[in-house]
Amino acid sequence: MSASMTLAMPSTGVSEIPYDWPHRNSSRLTASQGSIWHVQRAGQGDTILLLHGTAASTHTWRDVIPALSGSFDVLAVDLPGHGFSERVVGGGMSLDDISDGIAGLLHDLKISPSCIVGHSAGAAVALNLVLKNQVDAGHIIGINAALLPFGGTLKNLFSPLARFFASTQLMPRMLARRAADKRAVERVLNGTGSTIDSDGMEYYQRLFQRESHLSSVLQMMASWELGPLLRELPGLQPQLMLIVGEQDQAVSPKEADSVARLLSKTEVMRLPGLGHLAHEEAPERIAELVEGFISAGDSNV
Repeated sequence: MSASMTLAMPSTGVSEIPYDWPHRNSSRLTASQGSIWHVQRAGQGDTILLLHGTAASTHTWRDVIPALSGSFDVLAVDLPGHGFSERVVGGGMSLDDISDGIAGLLHDLKISPSCIVGHSAGAAVALNLVLKNQVDAGHIIGINAALLPFGGTLKNLFSPLARFFASTQLMPRMLARRAADKRAVERVLNGTGSTIDSDGMEYYQRLFQRESHLSSVLQMMASWELGPLLRELPGLQPQLMLIVGEQDQAVSPKEADSVARLLSKTEVMRLPGLGHLAHEEAPERIAELVEGFISAGDSNV
């Protein structure tokens, strides 16, 4: 792990990162583009950027970071409005808004990742960064990547509801109160098809009790539009690997096959017995796959 970093605490209303948050000693709050970002950095070598999915934070990589930091410089980022990061200036939470924010952050940090690992919606952000030529990464890895739009009636119902909930603090406040019930949080996480440890449950519960976090999650869901990304996807140049937990109940494992049909250079790796949070259930296996994919790609250059 990297040495402890002094946290500059700007007067922006951002809460201090809890002393017991995973890898707290590798955290820093950094200003970029008028917003404050929570980042964690550990290790040395080529840089791997870790992007979590909707409703999560850097905590989701708590066991992946040490597994990778022995060989790589690992950078994990709280997405805008998630965890301990502020929203980007203007408050937008669309795919392009988030990608632009991450790209600006990387520029300010003078970091150019050679590999991006994205979980769920984080995989869409990873691909968008590369397709928009904002990051020159040679490897992209999606873990239970959410890359296809909702279909049919669900899409028509979901977006208006999410926009309505995101327009008021009433729903985030109600959800935050609901998250005080540990059993309610457990039901949500168990519904992903994953079984995670009690520490993981607690971190999610603490996040879900933050109204600012929940408000950003709802806004992100309401703003999410993957059509443009899918239209650009066949032009992807870097190598892509999709890691699929076969018990995923949040993103259909079949989606990876649909994406692979669009890209001839896509490798699909299926993991039996794991759900949507596969990287929390089997972090060492995920790290092993990441290292192997990078090594195999480098040897073919």
